[in-house]
This record gives sequence, C-alpha cells and structure tokens, in this order.
Amino acid sequence: MVGGPRGTRHRQIRDEGVCVSRAKPRDYFCEVVWESVQIRLKRSSGFGRAAGYFVQCNQVDCQYVDENKPPCPLHLGMFTEEIKLAEEARARRHE
Repeated sequence: MVGGPRGTRHRQIRDEGVCVSRAKPRDYFCEVVWESVQIRLKRSSGFGRAAGYFVQCNQVDCQYVDENKPPCPLHLGMFTEEIKLAEEARARRHE
C-alpha cells in the first residue's frame, strides 16, 4: 500500500483489499445528522458486505453509516466520474 502525507492513504488502489480509497474526503451537509460531514468513495471486497462501491461518511455514530439506503442521502451517483475512472483503470490493469 502507498501511504500519503502523515500516514493517510490517498489515491490508493488495491484490487484484493477490503476497501479502496480513491480521493480525499469531500465535505457534504447531511440532513440526517444536520451537520457537515466528510464523505468518500470506498470499494469493498465483499467480506461482511456486498462487493462493489459504496459511499462512506465519517459519522460512525450514525445508524445509517455505510448503508447508502434511505433515509441516508448518500448514493453512488455522487461519485459517477470517480467510479468511471476507477473502472477504466482496473480494465487497463487486467489487459
């Protein structure tokens, strides 16, 4: 794994890993917790959850964290471009 500044892991790709963080977190105002949260695109390998992408926020006390189901407002459409770029990069690696 490639570590970023001060031990953070930015722009990291790991095909066999549990989660993939592709970018720095984004600020987002969540109407469920009624405050600004940080969100990022993650990729699960399937251990304990379905394989694929999901949007993760930094509110670990929220009962909807990592669910991406209503009433949680987070959804994959928020990261359409990032998912497209990640899938293109994966396809190139498997050629």
